[in-house]
Amino acid sequence: MRYAILILPSANRVYADSSVGLTVAELEIFAGAVLEGEVGDITAEDIAGVPYVTFDSAPLDERATRFLANLSSIYALFAVEGGGLLRPVPLHPLDRFDDDLVTIPKYPGKTNEQFTKLLLNATLMGSAFAGGMLDRRLTVLDPLAGRGTTLNQAMMYGYDAYGVDRDQKDFEAYSTFIQRWLKEKRIKHRAENGPVRRNRQVVGRRLQITLAATKEDYKAADTQRIDMVNADTTRTLEFWKPRSVDLVVADAPYGVQHGSRTQAKGLNRSPLELLRDAAPVWAGALRPGGALGLSWNTFVADRADAAAALTDAGLEVVDSPAHRRLAHRVDQAIHRDVLIARKPG
Repeated sequence: MRYAILILPSANRVYADSSVGLTVAELEIFAGAVLEGEVGDITAEDIAGVPYVTFDSAPLDERATRFLANLSSIYALFAVEGGGLLRPVPLHPLDRFDDDLVTIPKYPGKTNEQFTKLLLNATLMGSAFAGGMLDRRLTVLDPLAGRGTTLNQAMMYGYDAYGVDRDQKDFEAYSTFIQRWLKEKRIKHRAENGPVRRNRQVVGRRLQITLAATKEDYKAADTQRIDMVNADTTRTLEFWKPRSVDLVVADAPYGVQHGSRTQAKGLNRSPLELLRDAAPVWAGALRPGGALGLSWNTFVADRADAAAALTDAGLEVVDSPAHRRLAHRVDQAIHRDVLIARKPG
């Protein structure tokens, strides 16, 4: 059978121009990881002047459509029937909360939420846990969490979300937003927010939230966790045990206005040096079979150097033609690429 994916409109014009090609690549990655090779002849195609991504497949069963429902730019799925008629195929995405969780926050430098979802998806597909996307409570760590776009997307999927960021203003902004959002949505939760001390010294601040999508789940202790720390990313293993997370998803700094502060080196404004310092720590947080997904600006670090930093940290880069087609333009100063690497075991 032939199927057609209608692409979700994007408020970001530049990203909208890239979204069709990115969906083709993302669908190829899903096909190789969880769709058992059933999907083929994936093509970008205009139907009645509207962009679609079309593909051939054996008739899709419920599980296959549940995977496809979580593609980052899918708006609707159709079966293409005789005469070019499009028959809607029901979609049931993982989303456990209203989508304003990821769309409401607006601030300079925010990563497009559709790309954040793509990066999380590609990382999961590169791990040994891809088949558990639909029914396993995974643990996602964003070690450069900013104001929590990745944490919110992980929360949408029903996963546990951990984050680290050294910027106190970003930490406070995320803490304020997520607690207010949970209260306004009347979502049952418990929150703790305060300083973290080591040897009587304050080493950071920490927000910990336990929540559930329904009151019944909360009473049954079927809960999710949000755990956000205001500290340098190289100190990640001071807050979570080694081998305790399934996925690490990081959108690296795009330019010199960002940086990382380490005790040994002071302020380090090179994203590549940040990656070399932090990748071994991030890899240490991963369970065997877990995966790290990294996006970054190729104008400040090329793909070979970024891949070498992940390899030196003991990770195995997951590479394919589809993965290489995830690179795309963000603006005149930013060309974004993606690397996925798995922890052996």
